[in-house]
Amino acid sequence: MRVDAFDFALPADCIALRPARPRDSARLLVVAPDALLDRRILDLPGLLRAGDVLVFNDTRVIPARLEGRRGAARIEVTLHRDLGAGRWRAFARPAKRLKPGQVVNFADDLAAAVEARGEGGEVTLAFGCAGAALCAALDRHGMMPLPPYIRRAHGPDKADRDDYQTMFAARPGAVAAPTAGLHFTPRLIAALEAAGIGHATVTLHVGAGTFLPVKAADTAGHRMHAEWGEIGAGAAAAVNRTRAGGGRVVAVGSTALRLLETAADAAGQARPFAGDTALFVTPGYRFRTVDALITNFHLPRSTLFMLVAAFAGLDRMHAAYAHAIAAGYRFYSYGDACLLLPEAAAG
Repeated sequence: MRVDAFDFALPADCIALRPARPRDSARLLVVAPDALLDRRILDLPGLLRAGDVLVFNDTRVIPARLEGRRGAARIEVTLHRDLGAGRWRAFARPAKRLKPGQVVNFADDLAAAVEARGEGGEVTLAFGCAGAALCAALDRHGMMPLPPYIRRAHGPDKADRDDYQTMFAARPGAVAAPTAGLHFTPRLIAALEAAGIGHATVTLHVGAGTFLPVKAADTAGHRMHAEWGEIGAGAAAAVNRTRAGGGRVVAVGSTALRLLETAADAAGQARPFAGDTALFVTPGYRFRTVDALITNFHLPRSTLFMLVAAFAGLDRMHAAYAHAIAAGYRFYSYGDACLLLPEAAAG
């Protein structure tokens, strides 16, 4: 399918630079089969129904953006895939200044050797420490890896350490937030539970590849970066109980959706899973497990907009985004959200 079918014009002033405060005051566009409804995230208990289950991604974002030097050259890297034993794949700028065997110094107590250089500015780095020691060093010297469209004069700040983390964040490893989860608060979860709406958590360590543009002219020519994920036995059982009882499985974010769909069998049953997923969802994909989706507003020509077009229909999503722009919704990671209800999941 041609990539330009997923293009749209977005005014720069639609891009949110800070989250809504409080988080659960964000706006929510309900994309129902026959209507677009302007609501708030706090309205979710009345928009869903007893017996539904929300599935959240409990990954924790690490301060994966580092600034360092190789000699006199300034180097910026964003870690995006943990290879174990202190080795990471990363996107570097400018990557052309790095060659295997060279060392990038980030701080007196943090340096990494370049092991290899790949395509698209990717390098493999080997740090001089690993495990808890490396995590502590990243906490001291790293910055939150905000997406490139959130521009700060002096880079990510102290507020971003909390703002770019969901209330479910428990398992370190992501270098981008599962942003649909940013809207949820303890009071909203309590209200959902009181309405008979449950929740479960899975883990997908979101990689920086989520922000890479689709450069191919056709979706068939795009390669997704693999990301590691895990679905525990408890989460799989919760999903299957919900389906068996007639409830809906509501993925909170594209990451939860992609992981659930990766692990589902042909009948839509969730299975415990641990491993990589590079699932690329485009129109024509048959969804097996997920009945509804809560997600933020995404970039034009992105794999994420392709996913929502596959879930709710390309024409419907173009119409929904045009409505959102005209109505002043806030876009992207710190922006507002959609609740997508395909016809079979509405009610």
